[in-house]
Amino acid sequence: MRQPPPSRPPLASTRRTFLRRSILAATAAVAGPSLLAACGRRAPDSGATGERRLVISNYPIYIDPSEDGVPGSVERFSKQTGIAVTYREDLNDAQTFFAKVQPDLAAGRPIAQDLVVVPYWLAERLIRLGWVEALPLEQVPNARNLMPSLRNPSWDPQQRHSLPWQSGIAGIAYNLEVTGRELKGVDDLFASDLRGKVGFLTEMRDTLGLLMLADGQDISRPTWDTAQASFDRMQKARESGQIRAFTGNDYQDDLLAGNFAACIAWSGDVAQLVLEQPKLRFLVPETGGVLWADVMVMPRGARNRQAVAEWLNWVYDPENAARIAASVQYISPVQGVQEILAADPATKALATNPQMFPDAAMQQRLRVFGPLSSEEEARFDERFARISQA
Repeated sequence: MRQPPPSRPPLASTRRTFLRRSILAATAAVAGPSLLAACGRRAPDSGATGERRLVISNYPIYIDPSEDGVPGSVERFSKQTGIAVTYREDLNDAQTFFAKVQPDLAAGRPIAQDLVVVPYWLAERLIRLGWVEALPLEQVPNARNLMPSLRNPSWDPQQRHSLPWQSGIAGIAYNLEVTGRELKGVDDLFASDLRGKVGFLTEMRDTLGLLMLADGQDISRPTWDTAQASFDRMQKARESGQIRAFTGNDYQDDLLAGNFAACIAWSGDVAQLVLEQPKLRFLVPETGGVLWADVMVMPRGARNRQAVAEWLNWVYDPENAARIAASVQYISPVQGVQEILAADPATKALATNPQMFPDAAMQQRLRVFGPLSSEEEARFDERFARISQA
């Protein structure tokens, strides 16, 4: 869902303090036994190779990194479990990734990754195709920490094949220095004073979903007919020059540079960009925002299943999840994270950030774009591509 910005904004000193402090607090855990050893069982070697290793693909800048002497989650996990992790930030675009792995998975050949983070709609497609395996959840006791609101989702109703990595909101970001005024909703994206300075996302469900919500449509049950008015409005804005560009995560560059006065954006990105440009704002329209989730799935034929189980259990520990959340500032799927952040002065403000922890009023405005059949998806994608690539 996200693509890499050219550079990482520096961690705020408060978050850096929290990360360092939490590492020190976890020293005993680092020196102690792994999860399985603590349970009285020795963790067996994983996979046919007998190696303790794990290969993960994820979006860039989507985890706390090792930085300035503070070990990130991947490094700490490896030290605690003895599992060598190859962590690839190579998932830049979901459609491109799907096209890349499709030949092997369709032919029944395993791919290099043991675990991949993909958007929920791609997870639904992979599950439908039988190209991912059931997760070893019987070995993931911390899965009980999953937020109730994310259990048994529409893309994986029995919650057998996926666990959320992070969740977030597609809304509107704007640069107050360029707009010269506060924005209120989707109609502002079509205002004449912002002509040629508006960006839309190449993520069809987020862009179209936001417009459909503004048109009063129920995106949890999208249909071709109910989407047409929003497609028409988008096409007209594209042809008139109202929309400057459709982008992936590189909208961040244009937003910071002022090339975009406003754009459809993802909540966690803007939370980090504000560290560089305090004049940026993020808005969830009164008409509604699009709630999405990126989820972890295990491709068919994954070689290191035991390591997958240990990773899942580790990242669903609230303390570990809190460190990740403090860094990426999306909505954590793990219960207890908010309380941990609230208890530390360095991250107390994050615990009240509505983009990370939407209150009841905001939650009522959020909707998940519902599933599409293969035929519907192809039809939606074709029209969206004709507009966005024009």
